[in-house]
Amino acid sequence: MEITLSILLVFMIVGAVYALFAKDLLSALISCGIVGYGLVICFLLLKAPDLAIVQIVVETITLVIMVAVILDSTRKDLKENIVIREKGIPFINARYVFNVLTVVVLTLFFLFFFNQAIDRLEPLGQHVTRMATGYIENAAEKTGSANLVTGIIFDFRGYDTLGEATILFTAVMGVLTILRLKGRKEQVNGE
Repeated sequence: MEITLSILLVFMIVGAVYALFAKDLLSALISCGIVGYGLVICFLLLKAPDLAIVQIVVETITLVIMVAVILDSTRKDLKENIVIREKGIPFINARYVFNVLTVVVLTLFFLFFFNQAIDRLEPLGQHVTRMATGYIENAAEKTGSANLVTGIIFDFRGYDTLGEATILFTAVMGVLTILRLKGRKEQVNGE
């Protein structure tokens, strides 16, 4: 598993570095998506499906909104023909073919590692109490909480809960900021 995680982390670092030096916003955004979806697979490999679910929801919503904003603001720049003509002779646009092949390869890469991560999870419905046994047996005495779930979430898994809440809060604030900036831009243009 360490080798798989190492490969994913290197791939995520390459995606993040590419995002810094990308020439257009859409390429930078897609490479940031590589980092986010790689993190989903890492969470699955580390047997943290709750964090993976939060990350995949946040990543998908963020990517959809950001792609919509970029496509809306730069629609003329993104039109690229499959066939280009030079001196009347048709040629296949190599950049377009390269982009399509890159997307296909990245998709297959992530599907391969996603499949490996899913295979390492316990089967659905199988009761695994490796960590839960200690919580269930001692939670009432250690936390002083009448509710077992509340005691576990806030006392034993407080940092995990804080991390999930921080991710969701950051995503919501980012979306609201983008929508607010877009609304101001429309108000300025409309006046």
